[in-house]
Amino acid sequence: MTEARITVNGKETPISPAAPHTTVLDFLRERGLTGTKEGCAEGECGACSVLVARPGVNKPTDWVAVNACLVPAAALDGQEVITSEGLATVGADGTPPTPHPVQEEMAVRGGSQCGYCTPGFVCSMASEYYRPDRCAHTDSDSHSDSGAADSADHEHGPNGFDLHALSGNLCRCTGYRPIRDAAFAVGEPTDEDPLAQRREQAPPAPVATEYTQDDSTFLRKETLAETLELLRERPDAVMVAGSTDYGVEVNIRSRREDCVVAIDRLPELRELRVESDHIEIGAALTLTEIERRLDGQVPLLAELFPQFASRLIRNSGTLGGNLGTGSPIGDSPPVLLALEASLVLADADGERVVPLAEYFTGYRQSVRRPGELIRAVRVPLPLSPVAAFHKIAKRRFDDISSVAVAFALDIEDGIVRKARIGLGGVAATPIRALATEAALEGRPWSAETVETAARVLRGEGTPMDDHRASSLYRSAMLGQSLLKLHAQNTEAVSS
Repeated sequence: MTEARITVNGKETPISPAAPHTTVLDFLRERGLTGTKEGCAEGECGACSVLVARPGVNKPTDWVAVNACLVPAAALDGQEVITSEGLATVGADGTPPTPHPVQEEMAVRGGSQCGYCTPGFVCSMASEYYRPDRCAHTDSDSHSDSGAADSADHEHGPNGFDLHALSGNLCRCTGYRPIRDAAFAVGEPTDEDPLAQRREQAPPAPVATEYTQDDSTFLRKETLAETLELLRERPDAVMVAGSTDYGVEVNIRSRREDCVVAIDRLPELRELRVESDHIEIGAALTLTEIERRLDGQVPLLAELFPQFASRLIRNSGTLGGNLGTGSPIGDSPPVLLALEASLVLADADGERVVPLAEYFTGYRQSVRRPGELIRAVRVPLPLSPVAAFHKIAKRRFDDISSVAVAFALDIEDGIVRKARIGLGGVAATPIRALATEAALEGRPWSAETVETAARVLRGEGTPMDDHRASSLYRSAMLGQSLLKLHAQNTEAVSS
């Protein structure tokens, strides 16, 4: 094992003496890089956004924006990080640095007032700036008086900039119009841009890490087999991938663990394979990687991803982590239940496949045994042609569900041949709406059938009153979701 180090803005920096639970945010600020700010410490505001070199989808390397407040510094051992300070081109012979094109546009278009959130916006914007498949629209070159390029799609600029890249960044004083103007005004990286050139080379390979301070240890093994042997010896160890849940526990609830094991870079957990009868998705692939690699092949997942937290969270969060926490309000379980997914569970003695419908046993409890981890998620093929994901929440994006409903239906000659419905937020675990499925199957896809089934759906689960919604509201939304699905898919009756 070598000394744990992170390359920050091109300079190797030892992690020591930081504690194993120290976040990248605190690690950077302790070294004078105070552009990275703490706002919420929960991954919701984006003031702490930084860029990390990760395996690319269309190029060897992608510059990926992540929440530095959630990721342990030890998790980036051997990796490359760019902060807002590192984006500018360093001046020679004492001349001032040249602002990065994103920084320049934010400045000239009034995208900053107090400036607290600005470095986070700049890093998230730079991640989208360097996205390899971002390309300008050829059908619109006009500009409005504000300087932002006109576009029929208000969430995508004529320069190909996707505003959802900023969905995890909040600003309380500037207003989002000038920030959008800046995003829609940036051009393409030049050939001389060093960060653009860096995309053509492979990112740093994962390194084995054994970092110990004050009787706490952060470990990363090179292979799955080594990791499973470690978990056999240390079944009490906490596994982390994207750290989007564990990081909140560390920050808000002062959670401290004796042993943390990173599984996010294990090659065996990062495969995505499309077979003749199923799709296998590695449990440690980030949601962004899955979204871009599947590219719409699973329409129900394609509906889920834009509604799952923010881009910053999806850049780190994984399906394995979302399922491993066992939360009844996770967004992925209802979708995967509707898809009849199974989980590949692995330990040092071998693997077993468990249907997701049999995985959850109670509130944040599952059949997963000590020393066992989720290796992959399997989605059977073919897919049901009628599918939808309805997330009911107080905010359109970046919010926790009050209720989540996923549908997957086979409708032939106007008859519902098969119905699978996954529910979240209405019981102690994510559940299948079995009674509603039975009320639909074998019956016409008609208003009468759907109204009857909607009444059944309102009675599924055991919804409760809490600060997000009342039990009556949750029940009403269940039935309304099925009515909405029918209204949007009445053409299926004649298919």
